Amino acid sequence: MKPVTIAEVESELQNIPVETALLGMGCFWGPEARFGSMPGVLRTRVGFAGGSTEHPTYRQLGDQTEVVEVDFDPTVISYETLLKVFWENHYPNHDAYRGRQYLSILRYRTEQQRQDIERVKKQMEAKLGESIETEIAPYKSFTRAEERHQKYYLKRYPRAIQQIEVFYPTTEMLIGSTFAARLNGFVKGFGTRTELSTEIEGWPISVGNQQVLLNKLHSIKW
Repeated sequence: MKPVTIAEVESELQNIPVETALLGMGCFWGPEARFGSMPGVLRTRVGFAGGSTEHPTYRQLGDQTEVVEVDFDPTVISYETLLKVFWENHYPNHDAYRGRQYLSILRYRTEQQRQDIERVKKQMEAKLGESIETEIAPYKSFTRAEERHQKYYLKRYPRAIQQIEVFYPTTEMLIGSTFAARLNGFVKGFGTRTELSTEIEGWPISVGNQQVLLNKLHSIKW
């Protein structure tokens, strides 16, 4: 019998209309785990944006910045909520950084996103008691980082990876998986197994596919 893949289990999730946020808040490993743990977020990937250097890599960034791209279901989680998490979890002023690699940046894709940024920025400035220097500009491009940086914290558990690799026969399946995004957040300490189980039971996928994920979640030996 052919093993089931995550593409089959999550097929209904792939058809949900999403919006995409691009956020830079320091090293991209932690933000991917943080946002990947949040209900309503469907996919995450890390990479580089904000500069003009072509074909950036982790070792040759040029003037690019480490960022995370987040595909989210706006009927479950709002862009405004993502922005609040963004600003509450890093210091957004430029004197905290050397060079552009870990700069605080946002790139908006729509006029509504721009308006949301300005509104939440004012709220956060009032809360912080100082101006926010996050670099804000229209979206231009995103270059995905090398495979080893995607779902970084999950990959630090090679025993677990071995147990789920049949789920992910290709790199693209791992990067595009909602379940992998949650596991990456879980091992970083965002959320509990019980909370994730409850969330999966509410996912808009078949009961059978929910059970496949639940069985996998509770059988993984870390």
